Amino acid sequence: MKPKYQVIIDDLKSNILSGGYSVGEQIPTESALEDMYQVSRQTVRKAILALSNEGLLRSEKGSGTYVSNHYRSKSSGNSNNKTIGVITTYISDYIFPSIIRGIEGRLNEDNYSLLLASTNNDVAQEKKALEMMLSYGVDGLIIEPTKSNLYNPNIAYYLSFKEQDVPFIMINAYYEEIDVPFLCLDDVQSSYLATKELISKGHKKIGIISKMDDLQGKYRMKGYIKALEEAKLRFLPEQVLSFDTESKLGLSTNLKKYLIENREMLSAIVCYNDEVGLEVMNVCRQLNISVPEELSIIGQDNSYIANNANIKLTTLTHPQEQMGRDAADWVIKKLHGKKDLPNNTYYQPVLIEGETVIQR
Repeated sequence: MKPKYQVIIDDLKSNILSGGYSVGEQIPTESALEDMYQVSRQTVRKAILALSNEGLLRSEKGSGTYVSNHYRSKSSGNSNNKTIGVITTYISDYIFPSIIRGIEGRLNEDNYSLLLASTNNDVAQEKKALEMMLSYGVDGLIIEPTKSNLYNPNIAYYLSFKEQDVPFIMINAYYEEIDVPFLCLDDVQSSYLATKELISKGHKKIGIISKMDDLQGKYRMKGYIKALEEAKLRFLPEQVLSFDTESKLGLSTNLKKYLIENREMLSAIVCYNDEVGLEVMNVCRQLNISVPEELSIIGQDNSYIANNANIKLTTLTHPQEQMGRDAADWVIKKLHGKKDLPNNTYYQPVLIEGETVIQR
């Protein structure tokens, strides 16, 4: 359990950084804070002192305590000292190292520093990352949204960046609730091409495995349905296996059940990404299902694991390093005052043939 003074610190800090209390605004009096948190005056003063030492509050004798403007200018100075914050869902897994490599390469060209944080696709960790970026006073921000297909309780922090004229751009997805610039793969087209490839090879019993708390999963499902409709193939709910961040740990178990129960209804599967495609191949091996003779599999994102599996996975491209570079370039140009920058960019996927799809 947190100490009582830390609870006050966290609450006030969140309100300040998210714009609940604006610069120059007076926070509740010490007496009011005592009542609100049911603590002693000493506990309240300890919290206020800690926030004052961080530069978030300033006290005026005989007047009260106010939100300071010092925390907003921590990284101000010439361009050689500018820092760009990067928040991704993951850092060391899957395609994310390539994206970060692209960002870092472009920032280094103009001597920008990088401040990196990850959320593990958890909104509470995203909140901490955003608070860190606001407290530090980053000059710009590149964000991969957390659980982008669900309502996000941290929207106020993004609006606070907007109010402070801190340029930011989202990658891989975006929050539909707010108008923000973004760089994304055309996820509808990616899954559409994957499904269409299977149809062109004579497959009619095509399933899909998709992650539904991220926007990519929603749009990849849309592409799958679009291709089925065009081919006049029925959409069957039992051919769909969905998962989210929390249930991902049990995906292998759920896959076994899905494949056993629907074995006669499936000749091919469109996977949310290459990571899921590899998991399907592993489960097929356990169940003695031959890939691709009995079940064709197609992934998405052209990750390193697509090429390093026992069988080379058929997949679709993802810009990865180029996306990272383009995001960094957008922020740098915005900081240099360039006006006519695109608000959104969709990269077009290309099919990469592997060894996991067969003609029926």
